[in-house]
Amino acid sequence: MKTTEKPREAASRRLFLARSGEALGASALAALAAPNVHAAENNTIKLALIGCGGRGTGAVADAFAATGGPVRLHAMADLFDGRLQGSLKALADAYGAKVDVPPERRFLGFDAYRKAIDSLAPGDVAILTTHAAFRPLQFEYAVRKGVNVFMEKSFAVDAPAVRRLLAAAEVSEQKKLKVGVGFMWRHSDARREAIRRIQDGAIGDIHTLRIYRVHGPVHCPKRPAGANEIAFQIQHPNSFTWVSSGFFIDWHCHNVDVACWAKGAWPVAAQGMGGRVYAEAGNQFDHYTVEYTFADGTKLLAFSRHMHGCWETYADYAHGSRGSAILMATLGDPQPRIYKSHRMVPEDQIWEYGKPDPNPYHAEWQLLLDAIRNDTPHNEARRAGEADVAALMGRMATHTGQYVTWDQAIKSDFQFVSDIDNLTFESPAPIREGPDGIYPAPLPGLTKEI
Repeated sequence: MKTTEKPREAASRRLFLARSGEALGASALAALAAPNVHAAENNTIKLALIGCGGRGTGAVADAFAATGGPVRLHAMADLFDGRLQGSLKALADAYGAKVDVPPERRFLGFDAYRKAIDSLAPGDVAILTTHAAFRPLQFEYAVRKGVNVFMEKSFAVDAPAVRRLLAAAEVSEQKKLKVGVGFMWRHSDARREAIRRIQDGAIGDIHTLRIYRVHGPVHCPKRPAGANEIAFQIQHPNSFTWVSSGFFIDWHCHNVDVACWAKGAWPVAAQGMGGRVYAEAGNQFDHYTVEYTFADGTKLLAFSRHMHGCWETYADYAHGSRGSAILMATLGDPQPRIYKSHRMVPEDQIWEYGKPDPNPYHAEWQLLLDAIRNDTPHNEARRAGEADVAALMGRMATHTGQYVTWDQAIKSDFQFVSDIDNLTFESPAPIREGPDGIYPAPLPGLTKEI
């Protein structure tokens, strides 16, 4: 399948890998008996890959890098055969006997995730790397079946979906399942040390955070004549809000999560502004600026721009009453630093991490697999859902032009797809192109997402 990710988006996960070496329905689910969640007697942990694009293929590679016992790819599922076959070949060529996916464990279609998960046993791991539209229902099913989970961001596209995910998260905790999520920066030693120092008072009381992801555009071509519209939109996920939650959330939720980690709180409100220069942005804006407010009145400013010929950076900063900090200077090497002023110049620097950051993509998998083998607590699902709410607030505020509170965001009944469990290629597309083949952009003041 042709990817819609630009080179910088690919770099945000897999090139870094190469370079660096609330809850509705919970009671019904909880009634199911909790399984034994540690690995089986032979110590082999089997993986089912659900969503065989770059993120999923890379996640399997990260799992294979872990130590402590054998890991084997056991099943694969996707909507598109070409994507499944391409992933299978790449992994088999690279990892040989660690890949054991015969034809009878290669599943296609909207229900393929169920068959892949059904092939696993307690102690195994379902890797959920499809797009966010499908994450809550697939996570819910894995939890129902008593299977451990690694799921990629983003996690939900609207409020009913995130409530569904949080409900399943609660049940996963009750069942003592192990759940890792794709917020690998939480497992970055460099960021962890910087944030520990900040929370110990190194820059005083935080009053402002700034996060940036600004680079070239996301390209969504016109739909070819006769192409299935559901398939086309799924194949260009970051251009369609209902599929991936849109690139502000799908790409920027890492930075939102880290900023809130540094602050030690989730925001209580958001307002935002944005617009579109390029028609090839699908139904998205191509630039977003969101001002988040925390309960104490302090601010988080989020900048997401995808346009040609503009200043580019991918970085995170914190400012406090006694100084400032770089949380991430560059993607490949965060290089956190702390300063006694807000100038962030060498003469005012008082601390730097000063060494290479161990690979956080490997670290997150090592933690998950160790927890399975040792039957120790490890579950990141609730935090993932809460970070998704924070990111959703920003998109909702920008698209609608409204001031949006946390309570409004999480309690909203707005839904892109009312019955995602029964979506097929014959379903009407949730977002329809205009007569010129261009998908309309949001209209603040008119667009409804709350």
